[in-house]
Amino acid sequence: MNFLIKVVGILVVAVLIAVGALFFLPGDKIARIAADQISAMTGRRVEMTGDTTISFYPVLGISTGATTIANADWSDAGPMLRADSFKVGVDPMALLGGDIRITGLEAVGPTIILERARDGRVNWELGVEGVAPSGQSAGGGNATSRRLALTLDRALIRDASVTFIDHGAGTRSTMAGMALDLRWPDYEGEATFDAVLRPGPEPVEISGRVDKVGTLIGGGISALRATVSTRGGTASFDGRGSTAPQVDGSLTFDLTSTSQFLASLGLGAADIPAGFGRAIKGTTRLTVTEDMRISLRDLGVSLDQNRLSGAADIYLDGAKPRVTAQLAAGALDFSALESGGGDGGGTSGTAVSDGWSKAPIDASAVGLVDGEISLSASSLDLGTLKFGPTRILTTVDRSRAVFQFKELQGYGGNVTGQFVVNNRSGLSVGGDLSAAGIDMERLLTDAAGITRFATNGRASLKFLGVGGSIDAIMRSLSGSLSLATGRGVISGFDLDKLMRSGNGTGGTTVFDEMSASFAIKDGNMQGDDLKMSMPLATATGRGRIGLGAQDIDYVFTPVLLEGGGNKGFAIPVKIRGPWANPKIWPDIEDAIDLNFKEEKEKLEKEVKQEVKKEVNKFIEKELGVTVEEGESVEDTIKKEVEKEVMKELFKLFD
Repeated sequence: MNFLIKVVGILVVAVLIAVGALFFLPGDKIARIAADQISAMTGRRVEMTGDTTISFYPVLGISTGATTIANADWSDAGPMLRADSFKVGVDPMALLGGDIRITGLEAVGPTIILERARDGRVNWELGVEGVAPSGQSAGGGNATSRRLALTLDRALIRDASVTFIDHGAGTRSTMAGMALDLRWPDYEGEATFDAVLRPGPEPVEISGRVDKVGTLIGGGISALRATVSTRGGTASFDGRGSTAPQVDGSLTFDLTSTSQFLASLGLGAADIPAGFGRAIKGTTRLTVTEDMRISLRDLGVSLDQNRLSGAADIYLDGAKPRVTAQLAAGALDFSALESGGGDGGGTSGTAVSDGWSKAPIDASAVGLVDGEISLSASSLDLGTLKFGPTRILTTVDRSRAVFQFKELQGYGGNVTGQFVVNNRSGLSVGGDLSAAGIDMERLLTDAAGITRFATNGRASLKFLGVGGSIDAIMRSLSGSLSLATGRGVISGFDLDKLMRSGNGTGGTTVFDEMSASFAIKDGNMQGDDLKMSMPLATATGRGRIGLGAQDIDYVFTPVLLEGGGNKGFAIPVKIRGPWANPKIWPDIEDAIDLNFKEEKEKLEKEVKQEVKKEVNKFIEKELGVTVEEGESVEDTIKKEVEKEVMKELFKLFD
């Protein structure tokens, strides 16, 4: 605002000079005099080219051609201000009374360059001498002590362009196609404005009111109202502020498309998952301090179907916004994460479907801000998994989000640990989680469509997966899993019936406890140490569980406890196929190997001896050769052949 006032002051000087020379000098001479005087006052070279005309009825004013104001001497970016033309009209009656009442100010095609040097210097400090921002004398010199009664009936700026260059940060940004319509009839009174900015692909319209403009220009505080409207939504502020900048008041926002709203503000569009704020609506108490800290208090916001309350602080003094927040919610629905979170039509891909979702996951939202967010909720829906009371601390640093589960109740138990989403160089997810008192039947039903295993237990899981979709992540998983349970039931086969009749199809198997551990690699869980205790038997297990392919190839081997006439009979049970409908059957061949090993070896020995005896009898009868004890049939035949050959050789000498 101070910069705008100084520019207006420059134009006022031009009007005064023009009025003084109104009847004595031609327009081009007036332009040169005005440019020289303004250059002397600002310390910047001013040039006015083209025709300069003066009107005195019905409006006293001046119209210039192309005008430039030089940049700071340390800049090489060209003029700080260039305009195709300026027009200024004043009220002659007010001028005669010593006041300056601008009835019209119009700038066409102004181009402004704002620069910040590496050492912090800025090029917009013009230093207009003799006139303080409030219109009072700055002291000394020929300045008057009388208040400068400056007002604007209407100021109109069209097709403006502003370029901001920060040499310290190495950034350059340009905003073109801007416009401003300002009405300020009383210096100490109210001003209204309508502006159009274009920081992004869509125009941003800003309209509002300043109650005490003079106070605001002088560095004081004034009541403010403003509304920002663009494609994607609107935001309105009603409070007070200063040029420090300092702001305090009520903020109301209604964003029908957050992605479009951010893009219109030049912040870049983001594919925000449903439930995280594709549409945002709410109110808060907003405070902005000089160090670019934004405080939100009494926050009530709806992120799509989710409602949150609490407080937050946003720091804008760095390269990226930094957020700290404490939020509370009722039931949170983040089920869209299951389908990749984007606008695509990806499906969840549970075990009863065609596999995990292959829809691309857009995790760019992880990199929008850094910060620390504490969240508590009455329930949490993640799509396949659903939890009750939840307390999570989220820390985001350079596109890496760590979710620490302080409390995550669900499936009859509680989950603690952390879950990590890293999008620094491609998407990866990992975690180190522990669960206690978990209802395995409900958990496995939701997570994998497995309904045959019912028990309560504890588990420890470490994992890491990489990929751009849920399917890719599940097929790349590595890590480890260990679990232990108490009493439970396995549906789908009856172990007791299997042991008695060899057919265990249907029914259920009851067990007392179970433990197992698995190594995870390339989306497969491999383990060979499953142990299960049952009333009449024990069991072991080994094999593979495909997390990526959603299949299983596992051998479960129950062994009847010895005693009561039992000999420890074992029948391996093979479980093979997709999770949704695996095939379960007893392996009789392996059962024979396990249970009748000694009998099988004895029988094989007896059969071999009987075969040998019959072969010997045949050789003696047909060949007239006797097989000696301890001698093989092959050796006996070989020896007899050698005898016959020797006999034939000796006949040659007879």
